[in-house]
Amino acid sequence: MYLGQCLCGKVSVKISGAISGIIHCHCSLCRKNSGTAYATNGFVNTAEFDVVAGKEHLTTFSFKPGRNRHFCACCGSPVYSSNESDPSRIRLRLGILDSDIYERPMSHNFVSSKANWEELDAELPRYTEFEPGRS
Repeated sequence: MYLGQCLCGKVSVKISGAISGIIHCHCSLCRKNSGTAYATNGFVNTAEFDVVAGKEHLTTFSFKPGRNRHFCACCGSPVYSSNESDPSRIRLRLGILDSDIYERPMSHNFVSSKANWEELDAELPRYTEFEPGRS
């Protein structure tokens, strides 16, 4: 079981099954939607997904007909995407989860449109907190 919530905590979700098809998507749409170099997404069966709190705070944006992005209207956190042509599953933004994720990403997708500053194999310093010099 996985539990998660949006940034403000008004929308809470529960997944009772596995997460499949996890990818790091570098397409321009995912970059714009997440505000980052890529979005990490995975499929969840609709029957195993529940918005346990805050359904009234979810709002939807349809970028393409039948494809909906659901996010918290209060804090803007992307929660999941749905596709009317495949109602049996949703695509979850894995950053919403508070639980440890046991499944692992299988690929970086749309790398031809990745952000030009994103170096997938960069050996950058790693810090447990803020980088040195930041207050």
